[in-house]
Amino acid sequence: MPLSIEEIRNTYNRYRKMYDDRDQRMNQVLQVRQGKMRDVYPDLFPDGPFENPIVANMVDIAARDLAEVIAPLPSFSCTSTSMVSDTARKKADKRGEIVNGIIDFSDMQSQMFTAADRYVSYGFVPAQVEVDIDEKMPRIKFLDSLGSYPVIDRYGRVIMFFQRMQKPTEELMARYPEIAHLIYDKNTASSMSEIVRYHDKDQDVIFMPNRNNLVLDRAPNLMGEVMIRVVQRPSLDDQSRGQFDDVLAIQVAKARYALLALEAATKSVQAPIAMPQDANELALGPDAIMRSSKPNEIRRVPLDLPANVFAQSQVLESELRLGSRFPDARTGNVDASIITGQGVKALMGGFDTQIKTAHSMFARAFTELLALALKVDEKIFANEEKELIGIYNGTPYNIKYKPARDIAGDYTVDVQYGLMRSEEHTSELQ
Repeated sequence: MPLSIEEIRNTYNRYRKMYDDRDQRMNQVLQVRQGKMRDVYPDLFPDGPFENPIVANMVDIAARDLAEVIAPLPSFSCTSTSMVSDTARKKADKRGEIVNGIIDFSDMQSQMFTAADRYVSYGFVPAQVEVDIDEKMPRIKFLDSLGSYPVIDRYGRVIMFFQRMQKPTEELMARYPEIAHLIYDKNTASSMSEIVRYHDKDQDVIFMPNRNNLVLDRAPNLMGEVMIRVVQRPSLDDQSRGQFDDVLAIQVAKARYALLALEAATKSVQAPIAMPQDANELALGPDAIMRSSKPNEIRRVPLDLPANVFAQSQVLESELRLGSRFPDARTGNVDASIITGQGVKALMGGFDTQIKTAHSMFARAFTELLALALKVDEKIFANEEKELIGIYNGTPYNIKYKPARDIAGDYTVDVQYGLMRSEEHTSELQ
């Protein structure tokens, strides 16, 4: 039996409370990457001219660099359980062309840059196979990690999925004019409204928890199974943890140290001028002349700073790179004495293992998502005659196919990440 809206709301509240700590970590990572460090640690950045960070945001730099290395797509192909005949090989090649057509149709390469970024920053990224009725094609879409609550059973399967979003109230009223009077709340008159999307094997529901569980949209799940998969970063416990959860304080401390150093330099330059008593005029500007019998006493009041203050900034920089697993070699800071193939390889070893791990997680997700997409194509658009144009194994292709005939219940997909990933992943849904 499909859950009622009251049951959905109660389950949503329970899981949102359960993931409250995770949500706080994710919001802090987002604010630091946006440069809003003062919002995370307000006591460290008091009001005044020295309240905004002036150092490179190493968390944002490392996240973008990792995402750009992870993002390139692997190769996708299909095999058959019986590849002994030319007919079987041709069928497998045609399914491979269909798979690559779905990848191109979904614009997966463009999506991967953001998806990889969310995987690194938040520790997980959800993806969904959607049914595009207009184009009569399955579409794979990566979703935002922030505000997502996947419910996963003990076998790692997603059984429910919630996604919390903020949408402009006027946009919702225009989209649902028949209930616009219920969407608008004159007591709050907020320009943004919270909506929650719920998905399971039975139904998709969009409702507004702050409007007495007002249902905006409701539709049955045509596939009868959950169409969500989650790419999750390996963790010691069941909590999703991003790459930078533990180094935010170091980045903020580094930014604060830089501001203090700038403040000290400013005060040193603008320090008051000490003059002997016989000097009765203060001349300012270039080539200024001041008369005194003791000219050596005319000076600015010195501002003495301990030498280790500036050394601490280097310690923070080192800790930040170590905690974020971002090597100096990625920014060109390499000691000339080790610029050899083996030396750079050793420096980049930790970085490469992160890429291989991420590729392994995405490869598994891709096999399942593409198998689902093939299943959607066969079940929803079984007898539709379709045409796909693209490139497969470096060769352009233009095929016409019918899902019921050319997929025929075989949803096996091979994913291989080339030199970075030596073994293949396969998935088969029955």
